Amino acid sequence: MTSQDDLRSCYAPPMERARLKTLRRLDQHCRRFIELSPFLCLGTSGEEGADVSPRGDAPGFVRVLDEATLAIPDWPGNNRLDSLSNIVTNPQVGMLFLIPGVEETLRVNGDAAITRDPEVLALWNVNGKEPRSALVVAVREAYLHCGKALIRSRLWREESKVDRSALPSFGRMLKDQIETGDTAEEIEASVAEAYAKRLY
Repeated sequence: MTSQDDLRSCYAPPMERARLKTLRRLDQHCRRFIELSPFLCLGTSGEEGADVSPRGDAPGFVRVLDEATLAIPDWPGNNRLDSLSNIVTNPQVGMLFLIPGVEETLRVNGDAAITRDPEVLALWNVNGKEPRSALVVAVREAYLHCGKALIRSRLWREESKVDRSALPSFGRMLKDQIETGDTAEEIEASVAEAYAKRLY
């Protein structure tokens, strides 16, 4: 398909409520959803292309500053800075908020800026540590997304959990994928130490 007309010809028109549900601000339901969410997927796009990155912490880690502004901490990761590098060149972001056990999701789109403002970073403090930077997102669109995808995936069902032994260890997979002098066991030990000591 090469045009919007080609695409639309294969689908029925959207329901009226699907067209009308987009908000330009965060109402009380969006705010409550964000307060309860411990996890979001952050979509960005830059010169290298598109990227999606996970962000997670205790529920409410994303702060609602006002009805049109969110703040997200950037806690320690792998220092590739894929999302942040994209935002430097293209501030447009998309976010998908999830709440364990809830089949609906919340989608928020907007424009992000990276800040090191001490007043913003002070919004988070874990064992005396603050994030190195934070994203401040000006909300352009916010809307609830129905639960069909999560229902089909059975994501929150206990019987859907995959036993960890179905995959090799993280260290084994990395060892197979990259050229490194480290053994799989050494990679595992390094990752375990990071999980234990460098989450924040």
